[in-house]
Amino acid sequence: MSESVVVPKVSLIVPVYNAERHIERCVNSILAQEFQDLELILVDDGSVDGSPAICDAYARQDARVHVIHKENRGVSTARNVGIEAAHGDYLQFLDADDWITNDATKLLVRAMEENHVDMVIADFFRVVGGRVAQKSDIDEDHAITREEYADHMMETPADFYWGVCWNKLYKRSIVESYKVRMDPSISWSEDFIFNMEYVLHCRSIFPLHAPVYYYVKTEGSLVETQSSGFGSMLRMKLGVIEYYRNFYKNVYDESDYQSRSLALNTFFLDMAADGNATPFLPGTKRLGTERPNVHANRTMRATPLVEARYFELLLDSYLSVVATQFKLDLVDVCLVAYVDAARQTGSIDDVAEFLGVSPRAARASVRKLVMRKLVEVEQTGPKLAWLSRDDSDEVTADRTSRLPQMNLSKDASQIVIAIENAYRDFDAVRYAGFSEDDADVLRDAVRRSTYNVRDRLSD
Repeated sequence: MSESVVVPKVSLIVPVYNAERHIERCVNSILAQEFQDLELILVDDGSVDGSPAICDAYARQDARVHVIHKENRGVSTARNVGIEAAHGDYLQFLDADDWITNDATKLLVRAMEENHVDMVIADFFRVVGGRVAQKSDIDEDHAITREEYADHMMETPADFYWGVCWNKLYKRSIVESYKVRMDPSISWSEDFIFNMEYVLHCRSIFPLHAPVYYYVKTEGSLVETQSSGFGSMLRMKLGVIEYYRNFYKNVYDESDYQSRSLALNTFFLDMAADGNATPFLPGTKRLGTERPNVHANRTMRATPLVEARYFELLLDSYLSVVATQFKLDLVDVCLVAYVDAARQTGSIDDVAEFLGVSPRAARASVRKLVMRKLVEVEQTGPKLAWLSRDDSDEVTADRTSRLPQMNLSKDASQIVIAIENAYRDFDAVRYAGFSEDDADVLRDAVRRSTYNVRDRLSD
């Protein structure tokens, strides 16, 4: 009897061409994913440096890694070979020069399955030297239709966000059912065409506002090896633009297409002029500071202080992703969690102490959540004057007075779900290696000990 084949949930496909300087960073980021139900397909496209040997070494070390060596035919053919070899329910692409966050695949799969969509498109980090900036083009934090997706795309048509395949998660069933492939005959916007062909078969798409990919523009990479003369490039661009025109005719009905004709013509001009260039982004940060990092000193003893700090740092790292997704600060997410857990709000000092911030910062967070209609208060009118009060007025009696009872609104439901997911991720790390029965016993023990501490602090 032959052995049964274990089918992974996700197939990650990486075309590799002369990438010996960066391929280890890329592969290590994939193998370090919190989501482990995956296979990695490395397609060596005729590399003449040390890349093939590095890829083969990874395959010997990890059974999830599969290497395909082929003659040099370009990035589109390499990706197509990877698609043909994939077994996963979902497809995720990377370029060998880049890398992903350790929760990237987990967040993409979760967004796909919880929102019941056909594609997920995620924010990403644009890396320029030692600086990094977050990139996003969709404001909505809910699933959108392909028509809404197409409307958004017209606003910034030449942006990498739309055209590349590495910030998206695809269903392999759609790719295979409609034979969606990269076109090896073109070297300009070939992945954009793949995306548009795929979107035509999507019912809905989810914009994930968590940057999960680090994009680095590197000269000499696989995507840079295909070149054309001016005449060939012009013909190629005209052919691509004609494809886009047909795409929009398929997305919209005739009346909608005509009503968008001016915007569509502007879209085509922008596409022809800009060539999918992503400019340097404002709001950059030093690389390494874009997300909270949790680094443990393995020489430290597990004292109560060390345990408490490690737990806090790890949970904050998961909650910070929730904050990014919903364009909030970490303190705002913690306040949502506080309101969700508290039967009574208490005073502003109670809230501030729980959050570990000043009363002024706690009050500002309450204001923000109320103004964004994520939190509702039971009192109205003059009794809510404290919401708009000048914080320079340090009135002690008002600072310590009881807040109106706060409750979460329906608009906060998605944030609460994301917080619950963060709790589950936290528990998955805490109880890793324990049997489910042992983990249940530990959860009960932790809960009881937490109540002991709570009762002592409330004395």
